[in-house]
Amino acid sequence: MAENTYDAIVIGSGISGGWAAKELTEKGLKVIMLERGKNIEHVKDYVNAGKAPWEFPHRGSKTQAMIKDHPVLNRDYPLNETNLDWWVDEKESPYTEIKRFDWFRGYHVGGRSLLWGRQSYRWSDLDFGANAKDGIAIDWPVRYNEIAPWYDYVEKFAGISGNRDGLAVLPDGQFMPPMEMTVVEKDFASKIKDLYKGQRPVIIGRTANITQPLPGRTNCQYRNKCWLGCPFGAYFSTQSSTLPAAMKTGNLTLRPMSIVTKILYDKDKKRATGVEVLDATDNKTYTYNAKIIFLNASTLNSAWVLMNSATDIWPGGLGSSSGELGHNLMDHHLGVGASGRVEGYEDKYTYGRRANGIYIPRFRNLNGEKRDYIRGFGYQGGGGRGRGNASAEELSIGVGLKEALTEPGSWSIGIGGFGEILPYHENTVTLDKTKKDKWGLNVLAIDSEWKDNERKMRVDMKNDAIEMLEKFGAKDVKGREGDGTIGRGIHEMGTARMGADPKTSVLNKFNQVWDAPNVFVTDGSFMVSANCVNPSLTYMAFTARAVDHAVSELKKQNL
Repeated sequence: MAENTYDAIVIGSGISGGWAAKELTEKGLKVIMLERGKNIEHVKDYVNAGKAPWEFPHRGSKTQAMIKDHPVLNRDYPLNETNLDWWVDEKESPYTEIKRFDWFRGYHVGGRSLLWGRQSYRWSDLDFGANAKDGIAIDWPVRYNEIAPWYDYVEKFAGISGNRDGLAVLPDGQFMPPMEMTVVEKDFASKIKDLYKGQRPVIIGRTANITQPLPGRTNCQYRNKCWLGCPFGAYFSTQSSTLPAAMKTGNLTLRPMSIVTKILYDKDKKRATGVEVLDATDNKTYTYNAKIIFLNASTLNSAWVLMNSATDIWPGGLGSSSGELGHNLMDHHLGVGASGRVEGYEDKYTYGRRANGIYIPRFRNLNGEKRDYIRGFGYQGGGGRGRGNASAEELSIGVGLKEALTEPGSWSIGIGGFGEILPYHENTVTLDKTKKDKWGLNVLAIDSEWKDNERKMRVDMKNDAIEMLEKFGAKDVKGREGDGTIGRGIHEMGTARMGADPKTSVLNKFNQVWDAPNVFVTDGSFMVSANCVNPSLTYMAFTARAVDHAVSELKKQNL
């Protein structure tokens, strides 16, 4: 094989890129995986995973210098000193906000697979058919029965713990034994079931934290330090799961610090031939060639790569012939919910630090009821017990303070909504030709917002949360209407949607770019609608399915 020539190139090493590399190498292809950021090695580079809070100079919080250097991260929880170097340096990699968009990125091997919340839910036929039913955007070119076997496949390998709840709106999967609810959560679930006649089920979260060992991985230790990297491999990440599997084949080459600037395209063959890479260390340009390319740089960066490719043929970039590249950007809107105190459980406590919570699946606009908006939302939350409260003046320092904090505190419960954002064509990303990053590359300009449908939904998200907690018997229930700026859900989707018609979509039903069928895009870019559940499990399933199709087509010499 010629130097710099491979069977396949994978761009990006996050959740979907890791899956692409695993599947391609296990099918016998020689693969190079290109990651724009630094390498992070499993276990060895989880330098803070074993530290106690007092071992950090500022107890894990943020400093004024950090706030100054990371104004976007400072908008929400990601800014802290425990894993700061796993988030993007905003001065090196800026972006333009035509309208405010909170973009929280991780440029390193593993990407946000090291940082994600791990909640893992299947879509149902209700979700795949929603656009057609509501007459908005375009129809999904697939239905649940086509994706269900691939959900089965990725769940078994990734390791998803959860309960088989028998809910049509949230299909069951191949689950490991579920984590246990706290006593307050169990009673909340029971009472809500009775109060709403089973139409608002409260279930334990379905999470990519394993509860039984898998090869090379130890079950969850209930430390709740997941975003520092797990030395036990207890949660699914590229480092713990797909990368070791790909490396085991001997077919993978991993190249960090490699910014893919464009996909190279042969207009006569109507195929991509490879990629151009800017080395982030020496600033030299390299070319890599391959028969197939999997673009998994994350929703916004994949759009950026496509927009910079084949511009001599399509001014808008590879995949832009439909006019949809860079459009239909989605996320989930959040920040709305309620919380309250719970009395009567003073003799009960909790075990460990469970890296999970409860989930209330979507219940609005189902069962025949109609709201003044379409689609719906789910809730994530939990009921737990805090530490003692040293509020008395004489306990505010010294031995009294320490003793007070070793005593159990009061029980509380809270739930927060995750709502669907519709695929608005005018929610766009484009290239900003006036601003460049550290490497002299044009940055993205983001012009997106949620609208009236989401505003109306948020009223129910808050009021329903208050109502359920009050009916349960929680005290001092307070509603919350926090910042729900788009991007804050860290679930970017759209920009290169799939479809059945090349005139209205960027990709076909197997994630192939219509204009270059040997290019596959299987990160969040391909999503046609957003649903209200966490999307990563769906990326995994579609990626495994796309690789299976790609290798089959390659063998038939169709690519």
